[in-house]
Amino acid sequence: MKKLLLEALIKFFSGFIIIALLLFVSSFDIKWFNAWLFICLLFIPMFIVGIIMFFKAPDLLRSRLNAKEKEKTQQGVLKYSGLMFIASFVLAGLNHRFNWLNCPNYVIIISSILFLLSYLMFGEVLRENAYLSRTIEVKENQKVVDTGLYGIIRHPMYSATVVLFLSMPLILNSPVSFIISLTYIPLIVIKIKNEEMVLEKDLQGYKEYKQKVKYRLIPFIW
Repeated sequence: MKKLLLEALIKFFSGFIIIALLLFVSSFDIKWFNAWLFICLLFIPMFIVGIIMFFKAPDLLRSRLNAKEKEKTQQGVLKYSGLMFIASFVLAGLNHRFNWLNCPNYVIIISSILFLLSYLMFGEVLRENAYLSRTIEVKENQKVVDTGLYGIIRHPMYSATVVLFLSMPLILNSPVSFIISLTYIPLIVIKIKNEEMVLEKDLQGYKEYKQKVKYRLIPFIW
């Protein structure tokens, strides 16, 4: 447990430092309010969720911390997603520094609320699905989860992440970054299609689950 705690803290503070550097170096403004707002909205709930997982689901926390993707398609999605995030954060900082474009205050407020709501949804998904992993894999004795949010859409975690990631640039007051972040949508579509192909092949009952729950990401749309 001590090793798990150390790994979690290292990942947490590494993420904090990287994002802070991307935002504050590019903006050249340590007092940038929107950056601090975003950092608080991102890392305070993350810290709380991490504590809950550490005590309630240490195996799930361990698997998410040490996950290494083996699927080539998923590796490509992760690589391009990482580049997208870096570009989005740097452009947000430059947008603030040179005052290119700004969002109305109500957009920032609504985006902050949506960000927190999607975090709550993400937490509910973690509670419902003990097999949830950062990588595409089927674990021993894994069963299909078809209750709660999984009874409405097949990938509620990705629904939550789409809202999270599209809210980020708006919280940072950067319409320019929002345009960049829209590229996450085709990436997540590729990720879902590849994941479902693997699950349908390796997870017993997944074909029947797909027939039962028709929509992947958004009810009545897709």
